[in-house]
Amino acid sequence: MLHAILFSAFVLAAVSLAAGVAATAVAELPRPEDPEWQPLADAVYLQEVGRQIETEQPLVAVAVFDGTAYVAGPTGVLRVDGDTLIDAGGPRSAIGRLRTLDGALWAAGPGGLWRYADGAWTEVDAGAYVDVGLHLGGIVAASQEFVFRLDGDALEPINEQPASPPILGIASYSETLYVRQARRLAFLEDGRFDIHNVQDWGHLPHGSITRDLLALGSRLLVPTDQGLAVLRGMSWTTLTGAEGVCYEDTTCVAEGFADDYWVGTMRGAIRAVDGEFHYFGCERWLPGDKVNAIACGDRVAYIATDAGLGIIAYEPYTLQKKAAWYERWLDEWGMRRLGFISTLDRTEDGGYIRFLSDNDVGWACHYLDALCFEYAVTGDAAVRAEAVDVFKSIKWSEEITPIDGFPARAIYAVGEEAQLASTGSGGFPSEWNPTEDGLWKWKGDTSSDEIAAQYYTMSIFYDLVAGDDEKPLVADHIRRMTDHIIDNGWVLRDLDGQPTVWARWDPDFINSPEHTDEHGLNSLEALSILATAQHIVGDTDKYRAAKQQLLDWGYHENVLRAKIVFPHYTHFDDRLAFLAYYPLLNYETDPGLRARYMRSLQRGWECKRFENQAWFSFIYGALTGNACQNAGAVQHLRDYPLDCTNYRFTNSHRDDLAVPDGYTNYVGDTRALGPREQGVRRWDRDPLQLDEGGGRGILDPSSYLDAYWMGRYYGFIAAPPTDDAELLTVPERGLHLGAAPYDGPPRPKLRLEK
Repeated sequence: MLHAILFSAFVLAAVSLAAGVAATAVAELPRPEDPEWQPLADAVYLQEVGRQIETEQPLVAVAVFDGTAYVAGPTGVLRVDGDTLIDAGGPRSAIGRLRTLDGALWAAGPGGLWRYADGAWTEVDAGAYVDVGLHLGGIVAASQEFVFRLDGDALEPINEQPASPPILGIASYSETLYVRQARRLAFLEDGRFDIHNVQDWGHLPHGSITRDLLALGSRLLVPTDQGLAVLRGMSWTTLTGAEGVCYEDTTCVAEGFADDYWVGTMRGAIRAVDGEFHYFGCERWLPGDKVNAIACGDRVAYIATDAGLGIIAYEPYTLQKKAAWYERWLDEWGMRRLGFISTLDRTEDGGYIRFLSDNDVGWACHYLDALCFEYAVTGDAAVRAEAVDVFKSIKWSEEITPIDGFPARAIYAVGEEAQLASTGSGGFPSEWNPTEDGLWKWKGDTSSDEIAAQYYTMSIFYDLVAGDDEKPLVADHIRRMTDHIIDNGWVLRDLDGQPTVWARWDPDFINSPEHTDEHGLNSLEALSILATAQHIVGDTDKYRAAKQQLLDWGYHENVLRAKIVFPHYTHFDDRLAFLAYYPLLNYETDPGLRARYMRSLQRGWECKRFENQAWFSFIYGALTGNACQNAGAVQHLRDYPLDCTNYRFTNSHRDDLAVPDGYTNYVGDTRALGPREQGVRRWDRDPLQLDEGGGRGILDPSSYLDAYWMGRYYGFIAAPPTDDAELLTVPERGLHLGAAPYDGPPRPKLRLEK
C-alpha cells in the first residue's frame, strides 16, 4: 500500500513540475497501483545532431585545432567554416595525416611535414612522412623507413636501420614508441625495432591488415580488417561483432570527448561509449560509406569520408525539449492540415508536397493521443484546444461519407496541392469518392487499421480531455461506427454495399483458412470495439447482446494467438493488437475474460520486448504494472534523430546483429534496430528491417510524441529535473521549410457541434 501511495504522490509531483503549467485535467484512465517498474527522470542527455559537407574528392585526414576542424586530401588542407570548406593555406600537395600536438597543427604527407601555429604555416621537412605524434613530451615523426625526433628545427632519426616492412603509423604507449606495419606491431628500444616482445598472450587477428593505431590510457587500439585489436600490456584481444562492434572491417580510430572513442569502418562510423557501440551510417549521418579519419572536438565528431565530411555534434537535451522540437518541426515543414498530419514526398525540383495516405485519420489518432496525455500531465489549455480540434477532424472522417458509421481513411480538398495515394488495401486501386458539394474527396475501402486506431484514441480522449461539450460528440461518433459494424454483420460496408477488404470481424472471414493471420487479431479487435462502446456510449441491451454473440462465436478463445509468428510475420499487425489491448483491458471487468486477454498480451509482449520500442513497452507496463524494460524504452526515445528526413539506411552488412542474450526473436535471427539506425518510424514499421532505399521525404514524428507523453502520464518518465527553458523548449523561428501552407476550404461544422 505504501508503494502505491508513493507512486501516486510521484505522479502528482510529476504533473506539478511539468512545463511550469498547473495541472487541471482529472485523469480517469486506470494506472497501476504497485508497478514493478521504476520511474526514470527525464534527465539531461547529449542529443546527436548531424550535418554534412559533401566534396568531390576524398577527405583522408581530419584534426581539430583551436576549436576549428581542418581536413585534408589530395590537394592540401581545408578548414571548416559553417557548412563549407575553405582553403586553410599551407601545403598544396597531398596530405595523409593531420594531428594536433603540443599547441600546433601538424600535417604529414608524401611531399613533406608542416606545422601550423600562430596563424602561419612552416615547412619542417621536405621528405615523405606517414605520421606525426607526441612521445615523452616531444614531437616524433615517421617516414616509411625511419622514426625521427624533432630537436629544435631538425629531425633526428631514432632507429639505426631502415624499417622493413614499411612503417605506416606511430603511437606512444606505456612510455614506449610503437610503430605500425601492415601485419604487425613493433616498438623501438635502443634504436632497434622489437617485434618479439610486443605480446605474450594472444595475437592480431590471423592474416589481418592493420589500418591505424591509437594509445588510449591502458590500451593500444589497432583497427584491422577483421575487427578492432586491443593490446593491454602484452596481451592481445580483438573486439568483433560478438562484442558489439558494428562492422569489423575497421579503418581508423580516434579519442572522443567524454570517455569515449570513435572507430571508422569501410561502411560507417562507430562510437564506443559506456560499454555500447553506436552506429552511424550513410546517408543520415555520413556523406560516404568509407571512413578515412575521425577527430573530436568539444562534444563534436568530424568524420572524413571519400564523399566529404560528416559532423555529429552533441547538444544538451531533455526528452521534453525533443517533444517541443518535433512540434515545431510539424509546423515548419507544413505537415499539419485540417487537423491531420501528413508525411511529405520529395518533388522532382527538390521541393516537398504532402502525401495523403491510406491511413491519414489513423495517423492523426497518434498525434491526438500525444495531445491527450500532454494535457493530462500539464493542464495546458492550448494543448486541450488543439486536442479538441484534432478530435473534430477525426469525427469528421465519419460525417463526410454518406454511409452512417463508415469513416473515411483520408480527406482531400479538391484542388489543394497534395499527392494522393494511388493504391489501397491489398494493392487494389484507391477509392477517392467526391462529396455532393464537390469540395472534397474521401478515401474509401476503410480498413481495420483505421477502426482500431479510432477506438483506442477515442477512449483516451474521452477519459482525459473531453468535457461536457465533447463527450456527447465522442459518444455519437463511437455509437455510429459501432452500430454500423454490428448492424452490417460485423463488417464495414462501402458504397457498393460490399465489405471492405480488411475491416471484417465476421465469423466467415475470421474462420476462413485464407485469413488465419487475422483469426486472433480481428477477434481481439471486435471485443475491444464493444468494450470501448460500452464504456463511452453505455452498457445497452444491444451491446450486451453483441458481446454475447462474440463470446458464443468463441472470439475470446481466439484472442490468445493474436500475435502471429508463423508461417510469416507482419509488424504492423502488432500495432493493431496493442491498439486493441489497451481499451479492452482498461474496461473489461470479468475476471475470466481478463485472464484470457492478459495471457494474450503476455504472449505478445514476450515476442515484442527485445525490440525496446517505447510505445509497446509503455502500453504493456500501463496495463499490467509489470517490468517493461523502461530504461530501454527511454533510451529508444533518446535515440530518435532530430532530422525527420527519410534517408536510406543499410545495416545488413553489419557484424553485430545477433539477438542479445536473454531474449528470443521469434520471427527472425537478428536483433532489432533503433531510431538512430533506421530514422523516425511510426509504430507500424518493422524494427527488424535492415535496409531501406529512403527517398528523402519527410516522416511523421508523432510516434515519439505519443510515446513520450504517455510515458509522462503513467510515470514511466518523470518530469525533467530542471527549469532551464533552454533544456525544455525550442524557440519559434518562423521558418517555412517544407510543403506549401494549406489554402483550401475549412473543415465544416460537425453535425452536433455547438
